[in-house]
Amino acid sequence: MSSRTAFPFLLAIGGMLRGTAAFSQAPAESPVPTDAEIRRILADRIGGENLGVGIVVGVIDAKGRRVVAYGSLAKDDKRPLNGDTVFEIGSMTKVFTSLVLMDMVQKGEVALTDPVSKYLPASVKMPERNGRKITLQDLSTQSSGLPRMPSNFNPKDAGNPYADYSVEQMYAFLSSYQLTRDIGEKYEYSNLAVGLLGHALSRRAGMDYEAMVRSRICEPLGMNNTRVTLTPEMKARLATGHSATLNPVANWDIPTLAGARALRSNANDLLIFIAANLGYTKTPLAAAMAAEVSIRRPAGAPDMEIAYGWHVQTKEGRSIIWHNGGTGGYRTYMGYDPKSRAGVVVLSNLSTAAGPDDIGRHLLDASYPLVKAQPLKEHKEVTVDTKSCDGLVGNYQLAPNAILAISREGDQLFVQLTGQQKFPMFPEGELAFFLKVVDAQIIFDVDPQGKTTQAVLHQNGRDMPAKRLD
Repeated sequence: MSSRTAFPFLLAIGGMLRGTAAFSQAPAESPVPTDAEIRRILADRIGGENLGVGIVVGVIDAKGRRVVAYGSLAKDDKRPLNGDTVFEIGSMTKVFTSLVLMDMVQKGEVALTDPVSKYLPASVKMPERNGRKITLQDLSTQSSGLPRMPSNFNPKDAGNPYADYSVEQMYAFLSSYQLTRDIGEKYEYSNLAVGLLGHALSRRAGMDYEAMVRSRICEPLGMNNTRVTLTPEMKARLATGHSATLNPVANWDIPTLAGARALRSNANDLLIFIAANLGYTKTPLAAAMAAEVSIRRPAGAPDMEIAYGWHVQTKEGRSIIWHNGGTGGYRTYMGYDPKSRAGVVVLSNLSTAAGPDDIGRHLLDASYPLVKAQPLKEHKEVTVDTKSCDGLVGNYQLAPNAILAISREGDQLFVQLTGQQKFPMFPEGELAFFLKVVDAQIIFDVDPQGKTTQAVLHQNGRDMPAKRLD
């Protein structure tokens, strides 16, 4: 989804590309600014105080590779960040999942048009519509009709939301779900779809997701620091993740939907990956990488399309192939420009709604502006009469396909956006609440009779009203 949409808790995503694969392009002058300019951008974004957060930028062009970093590993660990610092890369994992698919296609192990049901137990009844089955290709291009997240995704721990979602739960959802539109009709960003793709491919490969990615991608490319399970030595180089309110948060465990966002990596490894995509290094994965960007499908905005895994973006005839990612404490971006043959990786251990996407785009094309970082508003939690919260419980229409569901468990109110896990809300007034996972407020309006009429979500400088439905 693009950050211009009304979905406040979603990680920004978007892109478009037209033209041939990156390998066929001749070198051009690199658009990426100097190290000094990159360092200035990072310092402006993070600020002068050492809060335990930081950003690592990796750059590759015809002149070689370079890494620029700013910040530290954690509040109590002042070691500076560098190209070896490890981060959770979140949904950038999707690109690796689709590359495994293309590698299997190149080797004749699967076909893009294979129904995913072919690689699942016979007991799983995959949803169909108008006589069409969901294929591996539909999952990779996120046009399968499956939602962003399954409706039975109800984590016990919001700080590690994927940890307890089981394969059995995924199978149960798939067997009961009815598609609301035709397969292939429309793009819808879906962690479920790509997580299912990774699961099906690992069943075909006869190994778990991590082993499959390491054997088919990481080992051939020499990416020794990209994996799901960290070695003790990698753990020592892991940057501590932080929420948008600068609080240290736990790392995420993603066993079932690993193909959607489970990988950890560092800038040096990801520069190896981008170098291979740009054709700077020879690799047996070259044909699979070219195939991964061989199609374009609309992705919901005039400047956006999706290939296999990658999102791509075009502005005034110039294209960037990219993907971003995020978990509870990290936001990441990687992209490359086939024409200039320049690539960028941006890794941050601070999870904000905007993330470092604007930095990545700007470094590849200066016509994309940098977002002015907004100072975090300090929220003070107060005590309110919990009985007064009962009138706030209900559903609020934020957008045509986005509902804010407000619920109560004991004395705690929760908010859940369509397709996402629910998050606790904390009162700073009888009708004003804030979230701790992101810098956001929800303020309720009432009529003269005291009935709640709407909820207004305030985030990223925007006020987004959501009319009460019930």
